[in-house]
Amino acid sequence: MNRQILKLAIPNIITNITVPMLSMVDLSLMGHLESVDYIGAVALGGIIFSFIYAIFSFLRMGTTGFTAQAYGRKDEQEINLIFKRAILVSFAGGIVMILLQKPIALLSFFLVDASQQVEHLAAQYFHIRIFAAPATLGLYALSGWFLGKQNARIPMIIAILVNVLNVLFNLLFVMVLDMKSEGVAYGTLISQYIGFFTGLYFVFKSDIRKFLTWNLREVLDLEAMKKFFLVNRDILIRSVCLIFTFSFFTAQSAKVSVDILAVNTILLQYFMFFSYLIDGFSYAAESLVGKYFGAKDPGQLKKAVRSLFKWGLVISIPFTLIYLFAGDYLLLILTNNEEIIRQTSPYMFWMALIPLITFVAFIWDGVFVGATASAPMRNVMLISTILVFLPSYYLLIGPLGNNGLWFSLMLFMTVRALLMTLYAKKAIFSPANHRS
Repeated sequence: MNRQILKLAIPNIITNITVPMLSMVDLSLMGHLESVDYIGAVALGGIIFSFIYAIFSFLRMGTTGFTAQAYGRKDEQEINLIFKRAILVSFAGGIVMILLQKPIALLSFFLVDASQQVEHLAAQYFHIRIFAAPATLGLYALSGWFLGKQNARIPMIIAILVNVLNVLFNLLFVMVLDMKSEGVAYGTLISQYIGFFTGLYFVFKSDIRKFLTWNLREVLDLEAMKKFFLVNRDILIRSVCLIFTFSFFTAQSAKVSVDILAVNTILLQYFMFFSYLIDGFSYAAESLVGKYFGAKDPGQLKKAVRSLFKWGLVISIPFTLIYLFAGDYLLLILTNNEEIIRQTSPYMFWMALIPLITFVAFIWDGVFVGATASAPMRNVMLISTILVFLPSYYLLIGPLGNNGLWFSLMLFMTVRALLMTLYAKKAIFSPANHRS
């Protein structure tokens, strides 16, 4: 079981780590131009797309769960139909985004405040990169489908290819062709389509006739599509709550002071870095739980879940110790501003708590996605956001200040973990036993 987990987790971790590396290269390129407006434009455009695509993350997660269960049942026909449905939905979603790009841009720039010049450059970036939407969403569907088939290697290859090409195209457009922020947008646009068609090549490689033969009546089967959209609707609501929580956290940090915004932004980098690693095991959970849930094998399902939580603990303890005893030294990696370091130090103990508190929720997310138990996931997230995070913030921000903000976030993650643990028997293990 441990070998299966690592076979899935390690490629997923490598895939996750390529994402921040690309952002660093983009910002470095813009940072060497004559105006800081280019950095702002790429950062602002990146935030908008991160928000949009985070909402569409249901495409990857839902596709993984459905595919893994069909894989466990050894239902090749359903595996192929899930692929076609996911590609169809992702392509339709991408086209809708392109058609609605003007209202999306207007709303985005209304919500995010920036200088006129930065907004002008960010809009230019946005209206180029938006044409990558069908390919980007298609990559979500492809990644989810391969993970459902217990194959994390191909998504890793595609992710590395996309990000390496993106860097090379960005260097070509910016350094050689003397383009600015629009060059970064074109680099992303081209690399996303190359990645998407590479993914299709891997799909068609096995049996091209099977995938090019479309029976629309089967693909658009009413019951199957209804289930697909219901599960993905719940995952969408869950994702929106998660995005809202972290956006609210950042916005309230800014309200306290500019320095606290800087402090919390730096500290969140440690949270994100840990999440890139633990998400590898969460993705492994999606694949394995879906397979054993679909195969009606509750014994292996429980064994997989136990092993995944053991790995989560094994990963979390070293991070807790590093953050606890070497946290102040780690700050020097992200900033040399002595005042910010001084203000950040009192809050470093929250970083030490993050790995131990959050890994349970991350692993449960993967388990629930694999079992397509999306309604409990949605309910847990709504309760944690509306009834826990927001009330605790408003109660604690006054007396505790920034510690109150962090306590609210930790409480949010803790309640998520506890509620999913309580839900697990009814949502995961009882259905698996019944199906056997």
